Amino acid sequence: MSGVVVTDIARPDPATVDALAAHGVATVHEAMGRVGLAGPAIRPIQQGVRVAGAAVTVLSWPGDNLMIHAAIEQCQAGDLLVVATTSDSTDGAFGDLFATALKARGVRGLVTATGVRDTQDLRDMGFPAWSNGVHSQGTVKATAGSVNVPVVVAGMLVHPGDVVIADDDGVVCVPRREAESALAAAEARVAKEEADRQAYASGAELSLDRKGLRAVLSELGVTYATQAEYEETHGR
Repeated sequence: MSGVVVTDIARPDPATVDALAAHGVATVHEAMGRVGLAGPAIRPIQQGVRVAGAAVTVLSWPGDNLMIHAAIEQCQAGDLLVVATTSDSTDGAFGDLFATALKARGVRGLVTATGVRDTQDLRDMGFPAWSNGVHSQGTVKATAGSVNVPVVVAGMLVHPGDVVIADDDGVVCVPRREAESALAAAEARVAKEEADRQAYASGAELSLDRKGLRAVLSELGVTYATQAEYEETHGR
C-alpha cells in the first residue's frame, strides 16, 4: 500500500461549522434526510461535549499509526481529525501525546475507527474523542497510508474538508458543499420542534393529532377497544 498526503484541502465556512455544531448530531442527521451518520460502534470517551470541525482524514494500515503523525502537520485550527483503517482494528492508535500536538494546533477533537488509550488524560486535557473502543494495545509506525483522501468510518463516508459533528449521540458528516443547505434545514427543524415542544408542554395537543397520526393508525388497521371488548374477543 503506497500513499499520498494532500496538503491544500478546501474547508467550509467556520461560522457554518459552528452553527451546525450548535444543533447537534441528531438534529442535523434528521434535517439532511437521515444520511451521513456513523454506526453506533463509534462512541465518545466523555460526556457532555459537542464539537464540529473541518475533517482532516487519515487512512492507515491496521495496527499502525504512522499516518496520524503525518496528518498533524496538515491540521489547522477548527479542524477535526478523522481516522480510518484499511481493515478493522481496535488497537490503541491514539493517545495523549497525539492529543497534545493536535490541541496546540487548534484541532477540536478526534473521530476514529480505531481504539484509543490514555482516556483519562484526554478527558483531563479537554480533548474529546469518539472511537471504536478503548484499548491499550500499542501500534507500529511502519506502513504507508494516506492523508486527506476519502475515508469510511463505521459506514460514514467522509471527504477531506467535510463538516463532522460529534456529541453524546454519535457522529454525523455533512458534505462540505452541502453545509449551508444542511444548516438551513437544521434551523427549520429546530423551529418546528420548538413549536411542537410548546404544544406538548401546554397539554393543548397530543403528537397523534399534531402529526396527523390518527389517520395513519386507521390506514394500518389499528382499532380502539375498551378492556371489556378486548377481553371478550381475545380472552384475559
